[in-house]
Amino acid sequence: MRIAWGITGAGHYLSESYEVFRKLKQRYPDLKVSIFISGAGEEVLKMYGLSGSLDSIAPGGYMEEIFLEKDQGKSYPKVGRFLMDKYDHLIISPATSNTVAKITHGIADTLVTNAVTQAVKGSVPVHIVPVDIAGVVRSELPYNIDRDLCQNCEDCPPKNDCPKQAFTDEPQIDLLLCDGCGNCVDICTYGAIKGGEVELRIRDIDSRNVQILRGLDEITVLDDPYAILEIIH
Repeated sequence: MRIAWGITGAGHYLSESYEVFRKLKQRYPDLKVSIFISGAGEEVLKMYGLSGSLDSIAPGGYMEEIFLEKDQGKSYPKVGRFLMDKYDHLIISPATSNTVAKITHGIADTLVTNAVTQAVKGSVPVHIVPVDIAGVVRSELPYNIDRDLCQNCEDCPPKNDCPKQAFTDEPQIDLLLCDGCGNCVDICTYGAIKGGEVELRIRDIDSRNVQILRGLDEITVLDDPYAILEIIH
């Protein structure tokens, strides 16, 4: 079986999506996965420390590549595979509210939304895990500095020892430089660096877009990444 996995710029459900695909690869050694990553998806994968883990799922070679949006120009030539009977499924997990809104309104101006368009045209089943379905969700943040605990040390070990030089002078963590390694968490004497859960309220418009998505041909909406395990067998 050959699967295309699309990743967009959501932190919510990102780690769970990775774990699901890792389990699938363990369960089905012959499974081939290509990964299509949006520009925002690439940044968020790095923030959450997952960029270096994807080669365990897509190790390279034909039909096991990792495609970055920045490398695919404006025409995204690799999505042509969906018209050539190359994939059995396209799974988008996680899918941001922005991605869902574009798909529901026929916009295909990113690598992942274009992949969905071509998959539908090529009669490839599309499964999407939106992060903003309804109600309230709890989501994990990338690393940040707790101002109530930070002592603004003149000599700041986390800043001095950051391999990516992701700390600014204020200090703040520049999430576009941070790769989520977590070294700073262990060396901050005051425990001021942490991730953590936040409560997010889903906007009405995002919830409505998910309902529209449910009614589109060739697309199945999944409530969470674990539902993927019921599809691939």
